[in-house]
Amino acid sequence: MGVAVSGKMRPVDLDLLVIGSGPSGQKAAIQAAKLGKHVAVAERRDRLGGVSIHTGTIPSKTLREAVLDVLAQRPLDVLDPTRIEEAEQLTLHQLMDRASRVIAAETAVVREQFRRNRVGLLPGEACFEDEHTVRITGSEEPIRAERIIIAVGTRPARPDTVQFDDRTIIDSDGVLRLEHRVPRTMTIVGAGVIGVEYASMFGALGTKVTVVDQRERVLNFLDSEIGEAFQYLLRRRNVTFRLREKVSAVESVNERAARVSLASGKDIVSETVLYAVGRQGDTDALGLERTGLEANARGQIKVDAEHRTTVPHIFAVGDVVGPPGLAATAMEQGRIAALRAFDQPVTRDPALVPTGVYAVPEIGMVGATEEQLTDEARPYITGIARWHELARGLMTGDEDGMLKLLVDPAERAVLGVHGIGTSATELVHIGQAVMAQGPHGLDFLETAVFNYPTFAESYKVAALDASNRIRGSQIG
Repeated sequence: MGVAVSGKMRPVDLDLLVIGSGPSGQKAAIQAAKLGKHVAVAERRDRLGGVSIHTGTIPSKTLREAVLDVLAQRPLDVLDPTRIEEAEQLTLHQLMDRASRVIAAETAVVREQFRRNRVGLLPGEACFEDEHTVRITGSEEPIRAERIIIAVGTRPARPDTVQFDDRTIIDSDGVLRLEHRVPRTMTIVGAGVIGVEYASMFGALGTKVTVVDQRERVLNFLDSEIGEAFQYLLRRRNVTFRLREKVSAVESVNERAARVSLASGKDIVSETVLYAVGRQGDTDALGLERTGLEANARGQIKVDAEHRTTVPHIFAVGDVVGPPGLAATAMEQGRIAALRAFDQPVTRDPALVPTGVYAVPEIGMVGATEEQLTDEARPYITGIARWHELARGLMTGDEDGMLKLLVDPAERAVLGVHGIGTSATELVHIGQAVMAQGPHGLDFLETAVFNYPTFAESYKVAALDASNRIRGSQIG
C-alpha cells in the first residue's frame, strides 16, 4: 500500500499514525518508517514541525542569536531620540525577519525528511472516532491505524483572570507578533525558563523588564551558585525581580499599556505584559474519551516507562506527557515509543540528561547540584574555572562566565557540571560524556589536552582546581 503525501492520496490503513509533527512526533514517525512500516503524521495546516518550530524552541533560540548579533553591531553614538526610535524599529524587524526565515527553513527540512523516509503527511485536525480510528478535518475517509502515537505538544496557559488582548498583554506565542518597536518597558509574569529567557533578551536590548513570580528563587532547579550569578547578571541588564509576589490581576490600561496588580498591593504598569506561567497539553480537540483515555487538568496524558498509555496500542510522547519538557528528551521519547510499539529492543531512557537555558547569558547543566549532594549527605569537592581566566573569554569579551565541576573526592568521579556564559549549553556535553564513564573522570580531565584558546579548556582548569582542593583536604 502506498502512503499519501500532502493529501494527494489518503491512506485508509496504517501500521502507525502519529498525531503531531513536533520533535517527538518527527522522530517517532521516521523511526517507524526505518522499520519498514506504513506511517503517516497528522498535523494542523501550516504547523508542520509543531510548536517547537513555529512558536517555541526554534524561534526563541533564533531570537536569542539575533539579539546577540544586534548587540555586537549596535552603534555606540546613537543619542538622538528620533534615531533611537528608528534603531529600535529596525532592531525588531531584524529579529522577526530572522526568526521567520529560520522557521521556513526548518519546516522545509522536516518536510524533506518525511518525503525521503516515505512518511505520509495528513494536514488537518485529528480527532479520535474510536481507539483505532481517527478523523482528519478535510478528509473524506477516516484513518485506521494499528498503533497510534500522540505527540500533540502544549500551548501557553491562558487563564480567564488574565485579559489577553495579544497587543499589550501577550503569551509566549505573542512575542513573535510584536509589530512595532522593542518595548521600552515589559512585565513578565513567570520566572520559569521561558520567562527568564525572554527577560534576558529584551533586557539586553534595553527594555526595562520586571519579572514577577511567587517563588523565592529564579529557576530553582539550578545549582544555587549558578542561579545567583544569573540573577546578578540580569540585574545588570535592566531586569528587576519581584519574587514571592502573587499576581491578583492582569489588565489592559489602554492601547499602549497594561497593569499587573499584586496581592501585596503593588501595581506595575508597562507597555507590554508577557504572561508565561505554565503550559497546557493541547488535547482538548482529540476526542480522547472515545478511546477510554483522559487527560488531567493540565491536558497531560499519563504514560508508563515505555510511553504507553492505558490503551496498549496508544502511546504518548513529548511535552503532552509532562516534565521535563525538553525538545531533546522529546525526540528520544518519540524514537523509543516507536521501537516499543513494534516490539523492537531499545535501551532505557538515558539517566544523564543535560539541561540548557538559552538566555543571555546561557546556562548548561548535567548531573547533581550542590544542594542535592548535601541533602544526600554525599561528600564532594568543587572545581571552578572562570572565563576571565581564559584567553578565549578575554578575546570574546565574556569575562562573567564560569564552569563548575562537582567531584567525589574518593572515587574522583564527576557528579555534576554547571556552566554559565558563552557556549555553556555546548560545553555541558563534554561533562555528560565524562560522567557516563563513571569513576576517575577527574583524572581524564586533568590529563586531557584541549585546544587553545577555547572555552573547552575550562574543564582542565576546573579539574586542576578540584584536584588541588582534594589534596588540600588530605593534608594532615
